[in-house]
This record gives sequence, structure tokens and C-alpha cells, in this order.
Amino acid sequence: MLSRVAERMYWIGRNLERTENTARLINVNASLLLDLPRMVKHIWRGLIDISGSNDQFYSKYDKADEKNVACFMLADESNAASIVSSIRMLRENVRTTREIMPSEAWEQINEFHLFVRHNVKNALKRNAQYEFLDNVINFCHQITGLLFGNMSHSNAYNFIRIGRNLERADMTTRIVDVGCMNLLRRRFEIPETYDNILWMNVLRSLSAYQIYRQHVLDRVNGQDVVTFLMKDLEFPRSVAHCLSELNLCVTRMPKHDHCLRSITHVQRVISEIDVHKLLEGNLHEFIDDLQVDLGGIHTQVTQTWFDYSGSETEIQTQVQEKTG
Repeated sequence: MLSRVAERMYWIGRNLERTENTARLINVNASLLLDLPRMVKHIWRGLIDISGSNDQFYSKYDKADEKNVACFMLADESNAASIVSSIRMLRENVRTTREIMPSEAWEQINEFHLFVRHNVKNALKRNAQYEFLDNVINFCHQITGLLFGNMSHSNAYNFIRIGRNLERADMTTRIVDVGCMNLLRRRFEIPETYDNILWMNVLRSLSAYQIYRQHVLDRVNGQDVVTFLMKDLEFPRSVAHCLSELNLCVTRMPKHDHCLRSITHVQRVISEIDVHKLLEGNLHEFIDDLQVDLGGIHTQVTQTWFDYSGSETEIQTQVQEKTG
């Protein structure tokens, strides 16, 4: 397989996952406002923290309120992680690899792109936002299903899986970081009595609440939530599960030694963490280090399988260094 094609498959996986994650985050954050006291004024800032785009955001917007954050994350074409930008790059990468993509997936992505382009401005209004984002999530699910069910599970599809799971692991670590109670109380002045609501929001941001309650019978609390989202091997969005999928995908590829070594290192780190100690004050620093490690996996993937001697303009646009 050409490195050019492999790289585009990888970014198809990342951009599709990023689009879904962004839509879910905004929806859940808006719902959270209904459960928190009126004194909470800066909860939207948390979405900018999660995206890792603070400098870019504040260079363009004066404050992180609902209107500005929604515009930045939904419709701002200068933000590589916005829904508009992610879908544009998703469509472009699929368009240039149509010879190996299912025709149904290409048609669905075109429909998705047109839907977003025609509706995103209206979605900046609060009363239209939920329905728009719900449709975005459904489109992502449909495309993911089409790729899984109609595409040969060869190396090309393997790169989609690698991109998707690396993006998922990165997003989960960011959501857990911002969900840390010490961080939330310091930034948003939320009383401790609202801890369980905030941790429930963390779970819902990852569509994890229902399966968490099935696995953990106790009331929602920070230690159990962090343990579940970091270490559970069966939940698809936990860091441990994403790393397990990455391990499986990379092992099937040629020249995988260095990349596999990076993945197994992070797997070992996750398996050995003491969540109770982390929640006493070191969670933020641990996740910073973990994101550097995930960035290292991204670097290994690009150096091993993608030819950067002739870097393409699209990749310069897409790479939002969230993971390093």
C-alpha cells in the first residue's frame, strides 16, 4: 500500500472519531448546565481545555462563553478540530482514496458534508443545536458501520482503526483530566456536593454511563470513574481498550517493532497506576505525561508507515498536536 493512501486512511479514522467526540461533548455540556447551580459561569471553558486549543481560541475570542465556544467548535474553519474542519478533511481524504472505499460510504460522507454545510450556522442557536449534533453523531455511527461492514479488513482498514483508537484514547484522557474534581472546583467554583453530577457528565461525554453502572454497582464517584475509563478492557472508549486495539492492529502490520514497543509501554503504565493516589493531586500531571506518550505513538506511526519526504498540504492542515 502506498504511504500516501495509508496516511489518508489513518486520518479518516481520526477525523471521523474527532467529529463524533466534539458533537457529544457539546451536547452533554449543554445538558450539564441544567443540573448545576446558577453561579456556575465558566463551564464552557472546559471544552476549550479538553480540545487543547486555548491559545488559538483566545487569540480570536475575548471570552469562553456559550456563543463563542459553540462557534469555535462547530463552525470555525480556522480550528482544525471543529466539526466543519474535521468533516471537510474527512471528505477530502475519502475522495482521494475512493478506489478502495465502499461507494456507500462515499455517498454517505457526501450527504454528511452537505448536511453540515447547510445547517451549521443555524446550529449556533441553542434551540437548534441538540438536533443538529444528534444528527452529526448518527451520521458518524452510520459511516463507521458502513466501513466496518462493507470494507475489506485489510491494511487500509487497519489504518482507520489505528487512527480511530488513538483519537479515542487521547480524547478520553482529556475528558478525565477536566473531570478531575480539584480542577473543576478551582476553575468553576462548583461545590463538592455536585461532584457526582460532574462525574456523571464525564461518563455521558463518552457514552459510558450505562455500561459503568452495569460494571460498578456503587454510586458514581471519581475513583471508580477514573479506574473504569482508564483500565477497563471491555469498554470501547477506555484507554486500556483503545491501547489493546492499537496493539492488535499494529501487530498485523509490517515493520511494527518500534511502534509496538511504544504501545506496550503505555499499556504497562496504565495497568500499574494507583488511581487513589492520582486523585490526591497528581492526576493532571499523570495525564500530561500520558498524552505525551500517546503523541509518541502518533509519531511512531507516521515515521514507520507514512512517507514524509513529500509532506502534503492536507496533513499540515489536519495535524492538531493534541497528542504531543
